[in-house]
Amino acid sequence: MRRHITIAIAAALTVFLFPACLLAGAVEVPAAEVWNALRGITTTREVWGVIVRDIRVPMAVCAALSGMSLAVSGLLMQTLFRNPLAGPSIMGISSGASLGVALVVLAGIGGGAAIGFGTLVGAIAGSLVIMAVLLAMSTRVRSAAMLLIVGVLIGYLSSSAISLLNFFAPSQSVKAFVMWGLGNFTGVPPAQLTLFSALTLSFTVAAAMYIKALDALLLGERYAANMGVRLGRVRRGIMFASGALTAIVTAWCGPIAFIGLAVPHIARLALGTSRHAWLFPATALIGAATGLLTALLSVLPSAWGILPVNAITPVLGVPVVLYIIINGRKIAYFN
Repeated sequence: MRRHITIAIAAALTVFLFPACLLAGAVEVPAAEVWNALRGITTTREVWGVIVRDIRVPMAVCAALSGMSLAVSGLLMQTLFRNPLAGPSIMGISSGASLGVALVVLAGIGGGAAIGFGTLVGAIAGSLVIMAVLLAMSTRVRSAAMLLIVGVLIGYLSSSAISLLNFFAPSQSVKAFVMWGLGNFTGVPPAQLTLFSALTLSFTVAAAMYIKALDALLLGERYAANMGVRLGRVRRGIMFASGALTAIVTAWCGPIAFIGLAVPHIARLALGTSRHAWLFPATALIGAATGLLTALLSVLPSAWGILPVNAITPVLGVPVVLYIIINGRKIAYFN
């Protein structure tokens, strides 16, 4: 019963927060006009329809899907490495995306400092390169713990290259890169919303195919191998699905912290189980609700414009992580 209630509450929060994001903003749009805009009916003021359809709907959809994707990615990483502090950025995928954007914005490859299609291509290319390196290393490195260290080292190398590019780049380019790095849910234009939605949903469904393997991995790699789990193949599949979800979100929204790290813990604590048949959907729904809550909080102080996402997610995520660190021995869901 507790598990059903948890999933129902997470779904209800998501359903409640989505229209709340459509109503909140610097321009006050009546609820009736929002409903008319969603149905394609001409609004009293033409600008209201544009605001709802072209700005608020893409932002809300992007926030929900980004939160879901990062949360699922974090769950995959934490289970694969049996590490409660593993997250989507731990494998260096986010750093690879950041390096790709840095090469476009700071080094001027492909047109320079404008944040747009070039940065999208750079972020995806950087993520794919790092992912290819990690997948190649996974065929040689048998230990999941050592593979985790490889990801951390790759992240350090990427950060070093970004620091050098920042040092030599002009101030305008540095400012553009910093603004991208703060994260935002307004980075998906309406024309690309279908593509973004299709990619995030496809890789989330692909990740769900590993639910049974994830349960087996909780018992240890030897036990999983005895149960017939093909460890190398499963590890590469989980890494690819997690990396792809992180890369897609980072490419469009920038590197977003703490959602992937904290949400799986919230789901475990709420459910009281580590069975992925329950944990996976709960994590996805709570992640979507967290993304929507972050988007809503970012637009509430409308007089200041839209706040950066990474100014809000630590406030939501740090208390959860601290609780896990302090009570780690009592919460033995990796044992």
